[in-house]
Amino acid sequence: MSKIGSEPELRDFDDYDTLSGEKKRVVWGVVIVGILIGCVFFAASKIYTDKGDAIIIHDDITNVPLSKSIL
Repeated sequence: MSKIGSEPELRDFDDYDTLSGEKKRVVWGVVIVGILIGCVFFAASKIYTDKGDAIIIHDDITNVPLSKSIL
C-alpha cells in the first residue's frame, strides 16, 4: 500500500513483472519508433555530411618544447 505523499514502490504496480495487452503494445511501439528514428538520423548524417571541405595537414610535430613547471 502506498501512503499519501510517499514515493511509489515497485510492489504498488500490479503489472510490473508481466506487461500484457495494450500496455505491452505501447511499450514495443515506443521502442520500435525510437529505433526507426535513430536509423533515419544515422542515414541522414551519412548522406548529407559533406566531407569535401576538410583541411588536410601534412605537418608533423617533430619537436615538443618542455613544459614549464607551475610549482
